[in-house]
Amino acid sequence: MTDARVDPLVPRGSSAERPFDVHVTPESAGWQHTGLRVVQLSVGGRVRFRTGDDEVVVLPLIGGCDVACDDERMTLTGRRSVFSRITDFAYLPRGTTATLRAPNGGRFALPAARAGRYLPFRYGAAEDVPVELRGSGRASRQVNNFCTPGSFETDRLIACEVLTPGGNWSSYPPHEHDELEEICYYEVAVSPAGGPGCGYQRVYGYQDRPIDVCAEVHTGDVVLIPYGWHGPSMAAPGYDLYRLNVMAGPGERRWQARDDPAHDWVRDQWAADRIDDRLPMTSVRERRRE
Repeated sequence: MTDARVDPLVPRGSSAERPFDVHVTPESAGWQHTGLRVVQLSVGGRVRFRTGDDEVVVLPLIGGCDVACDDERMTLTGRRSVFSRITDFAYLPRGTTATLRAPNGGRFALPAARAGRYLPFRYGAAEDVPVELRGSGRASRQVNNFCTPGSFETDRLIACEVLTPGGNWSSYPPHEHDELEEICYYEVAVSPAGGPGCGYQRVYGYQDRPIDVCAEVHTGDVVLIPYGWHGPSMAAPGYDLYRLNVMAGPGERRWQARDDPAHDWVRDQWAADRIDDRLPMTSVRERRRE
């Protein structure tokens, strides 16, 4: 069940609820399972929150942090940016209190899903994140499967990172995920002159369940996908695009994608092309140039 009155495009700051710059809950999204918070911390800054009914992942976007969960603690190395390396992360169980402290400041995403099982507080190593190169030619992209079925155990939460080189399309052919509710959070590389870049996201529905999104997205924006075909995500030439996908649903934890039959023929063309030479864009090693 989704609320048709909820706007799928959530511009940066429009969902803010102190101290979080992005604060999307199942209730605010008009659905039942998936949430996301993003917090920016100054040098030495900290944030304390309860997980409640959610399982939560602490994912550094910029910087590293110390994570305390009830009486346990760990340190996340993090990264300079989402375009510099794959990061380590932490899993927070439902029904716990967590504190993040960023000695050097930073920005941190908190993907979340309503959970029925209690799983322990755990560390996810960057070295254990499976990296997948998908597509071909201008549909080439990198997927960091840090919290997908088969790579990291959760009760309901599914999350991954997609890196799309400037000028390429990802989430193509357009596809759907059955009953999964999906949140997409974006960051866009800046120009050499320091100016902001942009990307674009397309979402469309069915005859009996319409949804129609063709939105320009910038760093900090969110798109909610309650159902329907989504794709492509388009990176403007010259501007690499980062997308954090957060998903959960009512049934078994499975990441099943089904292409729009009108466009699945495109896959047959990929054998004649090669994966973009700019991929992979990141690894566990720090990339000094962005």
